[in-house]
Amino acid sequence: MGTLSELWQNHRTLVVFAMILIVVIPFLIFYLSKAKKEHPKGLIAAALSNMGERFGYYIMNAVLVLFICSKFGLSDGTSGLIFAVFYFLIYVLALPGGIIADRSQNYKKTIISGIVVMAIGYALLSIPVFSNGGFALAMIALVLIACGNGLFKGNLQAIVGQLYDDFEAEAAKKGPEALAQAKEKRDSGFQIFYVFINIGGVIAPFVAPIIRDWYLKTKDLVYNADLPRLCHKFIMGTMEGNDMTNLTALSQNYSGAAENLSGFCQNYLQVYNTGVHYSFIVSVLAMLISLTIFVAVKHKLPNPVKKVKADVKEYSAEERQADAKEIKQRMAALYAVLGIAVFFWFSFHQNAQSLSIFARDFVITDPDKGGLPPEIMQFINPFFVIVLTPVVMWIFASLTRKGKEVSTPKKIALGMFIAACAYIFLIAIAAMNNYPSGNEFKALSEVDKEAMKTGPWVLIVTYFFLTVAELFISPLGLSFVSKIAPRHMVGVCQGLWLTATAIGNLLIFLGVRMLNAFPHQWMTWGVFALICLISMSIMLGMLKWLEKVAK
Repeated sequence: MGTLSELWQNHRTLVVFAMILIVVIPFLIFYLSKAKKEHPKGLIAAALSNMGERFGYYIMNAVLVLFICSKFGLSDGTSGLIFAVFYFLIYVLALPGGIIADRSQNYKKTIISGIVVMAIGYALLSIPVFSNGGFALAMIALVLIACGNGLFKGNLQAIVGQLYDDFEAEAAKKGPEALAQAKEKRDSGFQIFYVFINIGGVIAPFVAPIIRDWYLKTKDLVYNADLPRLCHKFIMGTMEGNDMTNLTALSQNYSGAAENLSGFCQNYLQVYNTGVHYSFIVSVLAMLISLTIFVAVKHKLPNPVKKVKADVKEYSAEERQADAKEIKQRMAALYAVLGIAVFFWFSFHQNAQSLSIFARDFVITDPDKGGLPPEIMQFINPFFVIVLTPVVMWIFASLTRKGKEVSTPKKIALGMFIAACAYIFLIAIAAMNNYPSGNEFKALSEVDKEAMKTGPWVLIVTYFFLTVAELFISPLGLSFVSKIAPRHMVGVCQGLWLTATAIGNLLIFLGVRMLNAFPHQWMTWGVFALICLISMSIMLGMLKWLEKVAK
């Protein structure tokens, strides 16, 4: 028992990582087996290539907001704004990336170019530059990653879509029944593809904390979530409240720190952030693995085929004019759902914004007290996606078999209610603990802050609700768009969905600002809960109309 206790105390992060793998591996085997038996041959290869790229991306994504704060001494709000703009570009640049592939009709070369550009971006991000050019280099790296993602993301999904087009074409040769069975595989195929993304997302958040903590230990330092902020404030001469007392208390265990506090702060920041920089080397390696897999299998993957001519024949100009009223209704329904999507992504993607700041400041991070580094909490959402996807699919399938099928608009409305539940839960936690604003909390003494902190279980419950909401909205929203989009505007409508997602992502920085500015923390979570409930009410008010349009 002593050995197990010692292992848990000294290697808590590695133990949690091992436990997660033990749970995830059976699901991975299940999805691999399902893909191999029931789906096109290229699905596994495409999914593995995507998983490698997503693994590299989520290493960076899990730490980016906190890293910008710790590296450059920027405020939570400014760091959140940089992340929001980056996240906006990730989705918006998928549109020109798709245009490039469409016009060149060379999707595979475009995808390879995207991986290479991302690898260069991560390589630049892995260089521990602490001079005046460090910030510019980091911003250039983020732009390259966003551009590479735009060339990669949507085009690989287009290839997967073509896999199923070919799969269905082959099935059609065998008869209507075989074709119907093949068409049923498309949704589950994309869900498997989506799960592989999240497998990379489960593992990735552990990489940066493990490497950072290892590098700190090589320099006889230990991780502390609050020290980077305090070190920056001391160096810049902006200490206030209990900052000096807290810095002195946290640095007293290091020999020589009291005599040269400035030198200690500079050294701690350099070592702390160098460890994070080195973690991006793993992102580069992940890109190279993704590139190797894709190059090895690309000859087995199809090229997406233009369908313009078929669309013109099927839906002529005269037919468009005759059905102008129906098209207007469809587009109106689409814009209504897109409006809901903006507010969902604004609320959901707080996992990399206000919820990350909450994890850093208000959740126990000290391993000796049962805590974990805040970046690791990013694994919870993809973990729940992997585990809960079969459950949600089974529930929907069971209701359909019983003749109680839930329409897509109703599922989206339920998803918004479930998202609201996540924030209602946080309101209760914040109210019970009497949490002040983030800025007021930082000004408290270390003793008072530690006494107010909650356990990681709070984030686990929160992410459970948000993940279920995601499974109700994200894939089903795409399905709804494909159902109501006019036949000659499918590509445009999918682009509008990406644009709505991008706008929601651009707004996420407001969460951090509210968390630090509002006098009581529950007010921040109350804003998100209210947004979700209003969105749900609007969806329910439009339910009959949306269901009619989608038929």
